[in-house]
Amino acid sequence: MSGLCERLTKKINSDSCSDKMTQTVTIRVEKPVTSATLLDEAGQEAPTTPPEAAGLQETEKENLATVCRALQEAVNKINRSQENIFDGYKGQIVKLSVEIARKILAQKIAKGDYEIESIIQEALKNAPTRQQVVVRLNPDDLAQLRKARQGGTAGDIEFVADVSIGRAQCVVETPKGIIESLIDEHLEQIGEMLKKVE
Repeated sequence: MSGLCERLTKKINSDSCSDKMTQTVTIRVEKPVTSATLLDEAGQEAPTTPPEAAGLQETEKENLATVCRALQEAVNKINRSQENIFDGYKGQIVKLSVEIARKILAQKIAKGDYEIESIIQEALKNAPTRQQVVVRLNPDDLAQLRKARQGGTAGDIEFVADVSIGRAQCVVETPKGIIESLIDEHLEQIGEMLKKVE
């Protein structure tokens, strides 16, 4: 195949005029052409990109790199802004969440949708001792507790009605310390934990 190309090139060069080739040449090839090379007048491989286009390509590459850097910087600024916005509203989101929880709890308490015995048991788990324990709770909750226990005893635990304690809350007094199970304190602890979450 390469011999055919050499003969065609020689034939065309010998038959052509000195200035430019004015003939039309038809080449029939029996196998598919996999590559072709353009040659200049001296028979050297002709550049596929003119020199002035090469300079343009370099300029375009530099411009594209500049645009890419600018886009990356814009993305970084947007990410930082988003983080700053979230950090700015984080405290407000926590406050709103705690207030929603407070309202839900208030509705449940108003309906009596809670178990005072479970609340007392949870507070007693944190008590340093089980001897000489006094549990103060709302008079309505004390009546509910006595009704649930139906006269049963609670060992060394004394239950006392205290109007200063809200419903669904209790204070456990022991000789070694006091445990308060107060809704506001629980909500405050939840709020503090939420603020620490990233």
